[in-house]
Amino acid sequence: MDGAALSVPPRTLERVQELHDAPLAPLTTFRLGGPAVRLVTATTDEEVIAVVREADAAGTPLLIIGGGSNLVIGDKGFDGTALRIATKGFRLEGTALELAAGEVWTDVVARTVEAGLAGIECLAGIPGSAGATPIQNVGAYGQEVSATITEVVAYDRRTDETVTLTNAECAFSYRHSRFKEHPDRYVVLRVRFALEDAGGLSAPLKYPETARSLGVEAGDRVPAAAARETVLRLRAGKGMVLDPEDHDTWSAGSFFTNPILDAAQYEAFLGRVRSRLGADVTPPAFPAGEGLVKTSAAWLIDKAGFTKGYGSGPARISTKHTLALTNRGEATTEDLLALAREVVAGVRDAFGITLVNEPVTVGVEI
Repeated sequence: MDGAALSVPPRTLERVQELHDAPLAPLTTFRLGGPAVRLVTATTDEEVIAVVREADAAGTPLLIIGGGSNLVIGDKGFDGTALRIATKGFRLEGTALELAAGEVWTDVVARTVEAGLAGIECLAGIPGSAGATPIQNVGAYGQEVSATITEVVAYDRRTDETVTLTNAECAFSYRHSRFKEHPDRYVVLRVRFALEDAGGLSAPLKYPETARSLGVEAGDRVPAAAARETVLRLRAGKGMVLDPEDHDTWSAGSFFTNPILDAAQYEAFLGRVRSRLGADVTPPAFPAGEGLVKTSAAWLIDKAGFTKGYGSGPARISTKHTLALTNRGEATTEDLLALAREVVAGVRDAFGITLVNEPVTVGVEI
């Protein structure tokens, strides 16, 4: 068995909050989706495990909800038990940080910066919970959580044990992990990080836009608080910081991942770009490992004709960023999916690349 394991004692569900025919849309940043047959809110690891165990024993479909920032739930809702993880726990000892899965990620970043620690300051403003960060290997502005996560404690539904997985055992890659590879096996309970005490300075800045905004060079350090504030400002300018009054933030943030291409795929892509846009046009390209190139989904969407604000219905592309699909207030999930399918088809026709959605879909497909 991978990772350290600990058997989990039985526990009743007498303390958890339980609702029936419960709306799920308010629990998501899209504000979309129908109700769950049953919604349970768990505030301790033991309650989380008990709910999961009960559902598995009964053969009941189970949906895990954290911050709801990465979910697209169908209009018919969820025919099973939705488990909302609302556990709390922030323990900082020196540079070692342990978080309960239900901790609000934006608050976590603020607290570590206030403590003078570096490593996640450029992940400010990302909505959702701490438990979701290792699943997606959350990243932005030159940082990924995989660079600082040391261990993930999870409930293994297959073996009915809690396991502690090391960073290597998490198998992190771009927006991917062991947990995403096996979505019905692991339920993240706690996440442990090793941060850096750099005297209040940030980690070396890797993202050119952040460095330019701060008037420094890539690789430089700045006060961690300044890095966090700059990232928050940049994200807000793109509609990527939650604001209930701003429909550009009624989204899942980046809806599509940046495509990663091998050498042959990139050459074919480059040929289509220059045939369509001109021989002197070079698309964004970044190293993504040996023989691999990452290009920009936002660039592809824009150049395929889906510019900011595209759409005439209740689901449209954000007016601030082409990578965000948004609910303008009265959309249904089907409205959103229709827009997503239109974008995917348009980019594929233009450039031969099929975009992959980043949010998890529940009861629907793109």
